[in-house]
Amino acid sequence: MAKIKPSKGSPYARILGVGGYRPTRVVPNEVILETIDSSDEWIRSRSGIETRHWANDEETVAAMSVEASGKAIADAGITAEQIGAVVVSTVSHFKQTPAVATEIADKLGTDKAAAFDISAGCAGFGYGLTLAKGMVVEGSAEYVLVIGVERLSDLTDLEDRATAFLFGDGAGAVVVGPSDEPHIGPTVWGSEGDKSETIKQTVPWNEFHGGDVTKLPLDSKGNVKFPAITQEGQAVFRWAVFEMAKVAKEALDAAGITADELDVFIPHQANERIIDSMVKTLKLPETVTVARDVRTTGNTSAASIPLAMERLLATGQAKSGDTALVIGFGAGLVYAATVVTLP
Repeated sequence: MAKIKPSKGSPYARILGVGGYRPTRVVPNEVILETIDSSDEWIRSRSGIETRHWANDEETVAAMSVEASGKAIADAGITAEQIGAVVVSTVSHFKQTPAVATEIADKLGTDKAAAFDISAGCAGFGYGLTLAKGMVVEGSAEYVLVIGVERLSDLTDLEDRATAFLFGDGAGAVVVGPSDEPHIGPTVWGSEGDKSETIKQTVPWNEFHGGDVTKLPLDSKGNVKFPAITQEGQAVFRWAVFEMAKVAKEALDAAGITADELDVFIPHQANERIIDSMVKTLKLPETVTVARDVRTTGNTSAASIPLAMERLLATGQAKSGDTALVIGFGAGLVYAATVVTLP
C-alpha cells in the first residue's frame, strides 16, 4: 500500500488581525417603535439595545465583508495574495449558490484562495475560527480569513414585537495565521437539534415556489410577509443563561485558564441581560473587560463577536495580547466557545 506524505503546517495558530464594518445608517429605538406597541424603556430593559445599524442598497453582504476584511488584512500586516482560504459565516446571503465567499475572495485580490460559506447562526464565527485554526495547523493554508457578516434587517419582521428591535447589520473579520505558541484554545462546540424550533425562519423559501400562497403570513396592510427570523424568547433566554455558561466554563477548563486569569469576555451580542447573567454565573472578577457592543450595534449574529472584538481594541478597552473568552450561540441550536489571545 502506498504511503501518503503527511501534511505539514504551523505548530499552532493565532488571530493576527481584526477588522469591522458597520453600516452608515444608525437606527434608534424610536424608529422600531413606529411599527410595534412598545417603548424605548422596555426595549432597553429587556435587551440593552439603544441603536442598531441597517445597511443601504450598496452595503451588501459582499461589500461589507470586503471593507471589514481589508482592515483585518492590513491589521495582520499581510497582503490579500497571502490569504489561502476565505471562510464566511452568514445566514443572510440570499443566493443559494455560488457562495458569497468566492466573490469576496476575488474582490479582495486573493490568489485563487479556497472560499466557502458556512451556516451556523450566531455561533458561526466560532465555527469559522475553528476551521481556520485547523487549516493553518494542518498546512492547507498559511493564512485564513474568517468573516462573520449579516444583513439581518432583511430578515426582520418589523411588526413582530418580540424580535423587531433585536437585529442589526454589519461585518467582522479576522486573519488567522501561524504561531510558535498556542494562542487559540480548544473549541467546545456542539448542537441541540431538538431545540431547533426555538429560533427559525418563519417560512421556508420553497413556499414561495409552487406553494399555497394563501397560507403565507400577511402584514398589517394585507401583503405577504417576506420570511423573517422568529424565536421563542423565554426558551432561548433560559437556554443561553443556564447552558451556555456551562459551555463557557468548559472552554476555560479546556484552555487551562481560570476566570481570574482572564482579561476579556466577548460573548455573542444577543442580549445584555444574557451577558450579565453569564458574567454572574461564571463569577468573572471586575477586572475582566466585558464586551457590550449590543447596546449600539444590536444582534448581528455571526458578525457580533468580531465586531465587538474590533471595537474593544479600537477604543482601548482591550489590548493586544489580552486573553479573551469568546462564545457564540444561536439558531440550531448551536454553540462554540474558545479562549484566544487578542491580536
